[in-house]
Amino acid sequence: MEEPCLSTQLIDGDGVFNVSGLESFLKEVKLAECGLSYAVVSIMGPQSSGKSTLLNHLFRTNFREMDAFRGRSQTTKGIWLAQAQNIEPCTLVMDLEGTDGRERGEDDTAFEKQSALFALAVSDIVLINMWCHDIGREQAANKPLLKTVFQVMMRLFSPRKTTMLFVIRDKSKTPLENLEPILREDIQKIWDGVPKPHAHKETPLGDFFNVQVVALNSYEEKEELFREQVSSLRDRFQHSIAPGGLAGDRRGVVPASGFSFSSQQFWKVIKENKDLDLPAHKVMVATVRCEEIGNEKLASFTADEEWQQFEEAVQSDYVPGFGKKISSLLDRCLSEYDMEAIYFDEGVRTSKRHQLESKLLQLVNPAYQSLLGHLRARTLEAFKDSFEKALEKDGFAVAARDSVRIFLEKFDRGSEDATIQQVNWDSSKVKDKLKRDIEAHVVSVRATKLSELCAGYEGKLTKALAEPVEALLDSASEDTWPAIRKLLQRETQAAVSGLESAISTFELDEATEKELLSRLENHGKGVVESKAKEEAARVLIRMKDRFTMLFSRDADSMPRVWTGKEDIKAITKTARSASMKLLSTMAAIRLDEDGDNIDTTLSLALVDTARPGTTDRSIQSLDPLASSSWERVPEERTLISPVQCKSLWRQFKAETEYTVTQAIAAQEANKRNNNWLPPPWALAAMAVLGFNEFMTLLRNPLYLGVMFVVFLVGKAIWVQLDIANEFRNGFLPAMLSLSTKFVPTIMNILKRLADEGAAPAAPERQREMELQPKSTRNSSNSNVTSAGSSSITSTENGPEYSSPIAQ
Repeated sequence: MEEPCLSTQLIDGDGVFNVSGLESFLKEVKLAECGLSYAVVSIMGPQSSGKSTLLNHLFRTNFREMDAFRGRSQTTKGIWLAQAQNIEPCTLVMDLEGTDGRERGEDDTAFEKQSALFALAVSDIVLINMWCHDIGREQAANKPLLKTVFQVMMRLFSPRKTTMLFVIRDKSKTPLENLEPILREDIQKIWDGVPKPHAHKETPLGDFFNVQVVALNSYEEKEELFREQVSSLRDRFQHSIAPGGLAGDRRGVVPASGFSFSSQQFWKVIKENKDLDLPAHKVMVATVRCEEIGNEKLASFTADEEWQQFEEAVQSDYVPGFGKKISSLLDRCLSEYDMEAIYFDEGVRTSKRHQLESKLLQLVNPAYQSLLGHLRARTLEAFKDSFEKALEKDGFAVAARDSVRIFLEKFDRGSEDATIQQVNWDSSKVKDKLKRDIEAHVVSVRATKLSELCAGYEGKLTKALAEPVEALLDSASEDTWPAIRKLLQRETQAAVSGLESAISTFELDEATEKELLSRLENHGKGVVESKAKEEAARVLIRMKDRFTMLFSRDADSMPRVWTGKEDIKAITKTARSASMKLLSTMAAIRLDEDGDNIDTTLSLALVDTARPGTTDRSIQSLDPLASSSWERVPEERTLISPVQCKSLWRQFKAETEYTVTQAIAAQEANKRNNNWLPPPWALAAMAVLGFNEFMTLLRNPLYLGVMFVVFLVGKAIWVQLDIANEFRNGFLPAMLSLSTKFVPTIMNILKRLADEGAAPAAPERQREMELQPKSTRNSSNSNVTSAGSSSITSTENGPEYSSPIAQ
């Protein structure tokens, strides 16, 4: 069962183009899918000549036919369009309004020419419907129609060759072989008489038209025969666009998807009464349609779900296989464009394809750049981790060189994977940025590692120098600075050698390596200088400590007891000379072997001239310490200026003078305490005057026994009270101390004697062992008491220095 015929009015009687109707019609017949495989057939002829009837029988369309019973009048107004049924390829049929109609009268020539020009511009086959009895007549009705057709053809610049099929209606008994020559002769005369442009003055009719003739019997009188002839003619329209077919010339055909736009533009130009340039029109149609197709494909690509997924995924991370997948999507989009635009003008099609490709690539480029950004970031992070691990195995330079090469190659592989086939985008800028980032990281790590190495060796050098230098400066002798220089040279050489070996793996340039080693050497000097400045800042304390140690202790480092035999003046000079030597050592930094006269200057100015009576103004005016700098010592090496040395020495002497005074006082007090016996003359007088009493004792031995007992008791009391030690602190303190201890000591002795008398007899050895601890404890108590008394006495009398020495 045949499908109902689709038709629409393309242009109404007032010349208004039905755009929406045409779009709807073309969608229903699916013309856009045909490409170039379609044909357009139109029919021209006088009004009421049976054009619509012929088309309905020939193509099985449903054009409105004239009702003969109502009289002859205009049936078709404007131009109607329908689809031929069951004809391949798709064939569109246009039924034009008849010419020479009484409804339009004498004003029909304008629309007649416009419709004829439109039919010739869009049709592959034009049917000229004419009556058989008009052939051969000079003023027949077909003459104006043919003139119109030929005149409008002249307005088509470089037209395609159109098939003009003359359909002779109501054929008479005259054979077609006799009618056709007459018809062709008439057609040639009309062609020759039509005004032509200069370029086509000599152009034959065959260059513009493929003229064919067919005759049909009367539909009303011989309907059956008419139907058979129409059926035979219908077969000629099957595959009409094939080579040798009715519409075999396809030079100017418009692709099916551009038919609607092309038709609109043709009618617009015709209405504006402009000449038609078919090649330009073809280019214009191709331009518009190819651009529309390109926009459609661009929109389709943008809305593609797979592309959207890629676009979203690439915003957050690197997507493997991006290049192949995007290339596939672009290929598919461009292939669809090629399929739809293949029949349009090649130049326009190619140009619009390039535009579409450019737009697609512009759409894809941000994703591509984002992908390269993720690839760069990922490669950089992977490089950092790998480089850190490589440093544990290889030297720095080797690890850096290998890691940089490996990860730049890895980036190249990643960028190659992201490469889109349709374009040769350059990733060198991103690679250069990655290379700069990697080099910056390598430089940063190298700086950090070198800093750590240098800091480590500086720390070792500091540890190796600080305490020994402090100890050497504290000793302050002539060999102090030579020893420091030797120590500095030895430790610095060891540190520099270690650092040089450690940084050899970095493959530094000679200048950088030299700078690092020089910095380490300077650090060693800086440690010595810093320690020297610290010691110089507390030189006064050091001088007093040295003076106190030498003055208050003997050669065996034992505390001095000022018994009166010591030469305090000589001891004081020796101690002060040692303190001056310390000051001389601290006065300047002597890391160079250049000699200086600081020691001699200080010795002459502070020790040798420090004698009373040196008040000569000439000497004072030549004071070598009245200066702010030392001779042959640079200012940056000076720690204590001559003026400062003089001030420090003055302060030192003032603060140590009290110690010397206390020693002298203690010595004098000791001398007084050792002279507690009577003078010799008193002893001689006592011997002379007591001679009689001595003789009495010799005559009476009992007195001797009593005296012996008294001696023993006195000796015991002497020992228990430690009288000799008590009187060392002076007579009055000794008497006060003895008065407090005398009665308890007597009571203790008596108690011991009572205890021994009450105890049973025991071996002598046992008594000795029992008495020995008691004697020791008594002696300790006596010593403690004596020490306490000494301390009190010292506090009362004032000589505080002698007390600690005695203790």
